[in-house]
Amino acid sequence: MLPIARWGEPVMHARTRPVTEFDDRLQALVADMFATMYAAEGVGLAATQVGVDLAVFVFDCPDDDHVRHSGVICNPVVELPEGKDRVLEAADEGCLSLPGAYIELARPDRAVCRGQDAAGNPVEVTGTGLLSRCLQHETDHLNGTVFGDRLSGRLRKKLYRLHEDRAEDYPDDWPVSPRVRDEDEDEDD
Repeated sequence: MLPIARWGEPVMHARTRPVTEFDDRLQALVADMFATMYAAEGVGLAATQVGVDLAVFVFDCPDDDHVRHSGVICNPVVELPEGKDRVLEAADEGCLSLPGAYIELARPDRAVCRGQDAAGNPVEVTGTGLLSRCLQHETDHLNGTVFGDRLSGRLRKKLYRLHEDRAEDYPDDWPVSPRVRDEDEDEDD
């Protein structure tokens, strides 16, 4: 398990290097990323979010039909519908690198992501619903974009306020150190 980098750290706002070596080091990174994503209860995690500037992300996420998709995509390229085929779906979105804050963001309801798997083989994932959002969100990370960059200034300020209200619940090395739960939450668990 690795600590999750936060928005504002340079690696979170820069384009990543392509994956060119599909070796044991990459396999170890991918395994650590899956462990970190599961510990943080996320559905996707980009290498930038663990401080590594490589174009790779992992995901374990349901689509619109509640079918669970899991995998790794190196060097991803996302294709989105255009024209009359483009349908935006507004839904709450959050980010493990800005924990505790969610805000509505409209994204295309369908995405096709192409790249390579952890062994270097071609891979293509077609996503709908939450999986579509995940593929777009994680690929954005690898291009130096956080979803707050896609919000208006007013909504971005609201998102940061929501995060600040919960920031003390997330230690600097979260999820290595667990989230701090307040007493009210403990009674509900």
